[in-house]
Amino acid sequence: MDKPDMKCVMIIDSQLPIGVIANTSAILGATLGKLMPEQVGENVKDATDKTHLGIITIPIAMLKGSKEGLKELRKRLYAEEFNDLVVIDFSDVAQGCNVYGEYIAKAASVPENDYTYLGIAIYGEKKKVNKLAGSMPLLRE
Repeated sequence: MDKPDMKCVMIIDSQLPIGVIANTSAILGATLGKLMPEQVGENVKDATDKTHLGIITIPIAMLKGSKEGLKELRKRLYAEEFNDLVVIDFSDVAQGCNVYGEYIAKAASVPENDYTYLGIAIYGEKKKVNKLAGSMPLLRE
């Protein structure tokens, strides 16, 4: 919350069932925490001296995407101008696997053009993130 020049968004396919939306955002968030551990705050104590584990210190906007929009966005994110952004995608290729080794093997056999993206998380310079996602509406019920 102390880096006003940086921004984080998650764009999720709003046509997915609510459980898949929740799962997609959880997976993107877990990967974001792994890639940016410095963004996870310290543990805190409440007024009764109970400990609560640290949470991410930056806001994450949840944005409404579509199957086609996510596909186009992912293609744009491969461009060199966006190499400095942290980009995490979650696709049907990954979602269809029960163990990580299966995902590795399946990913190696499916061309990127055949992926269907369920969600994408982007973190980086606010101007660049806004260029990509600034006009997208918030994901709401």
